Amino acid sequence: MSLMPQSASSTLPPLGEGVTRLSIRNMVCPRCVRVVQRELERAGLVVEAVGLGAADVRTVDGSPLDMAAVQGALQTYGFSVVDDPRDQLVEQVKALVVEIIHYTPAELQPFHTYSHFISERLGRDYAYLSHQFSAREGLTLEKYIIRQKVERAKELLSYQDVKITEVARQLGYSSTAHLTNQFRQVTGMSPSAFQALGPGSAGRLSLDKVG
Repeated sequence: MSLMPQSASSTLPPLGEGVTRLSIRNMVCPRCVRVVQRELERAGLVVEAVGLGAADVRTVDGSPLDMAAVQGALQTYGFSVVDDPRDQLVEQVKALVVEIIHYTPAELQPFHTYSHFISERLGRDYAYLSHQFSAREGLTLEKYIIRQKVERAKELLSYQDVKITEVARQLGYSSTAHLTNQFRQVTGMSPSAFQALGPGSAGRLSLDKVG
């Protein structure tokens, strides 16, 4: 049984002429990407590219974007355009962390070099990214990564025939004890206790609520 979800990416191509890149909060899954693209097109925009946390758009006639209309189209579904450059950077970090942990196959994940990978992908010093993240979110980037890993562990554990050792392997933990310790710190229970609750439990969070 495959444990990997549908792929998604936070990486968009370079901007073309007349194209605006929108940083969009709460885009955390492939379905979010599809909904955002649909709503932007319904608002009369040409969507050149869309990925986790961002969309590249232009108007049909080259006129300026009506940002009020764009915000209105997205807010109905819980999304919003981010204007502040510092908040945009944090949203980029979040989208990249979600992409790595939830939508990248285990064999391709940079388990032991998250900091280097994030810094390289965003072209910024990791210490600067971590500082901006903490300042804007009130949570360290390291803790955010751990909480996203725990949320992914919850998803995998919802498959009742999946062993905890396999979950630990997929998430790059050195041992099941390491996974158990972090899982207990975040949720207050062990992975086995969570799995025993069954797939219909209310213990999982929407990815945009992790933090």
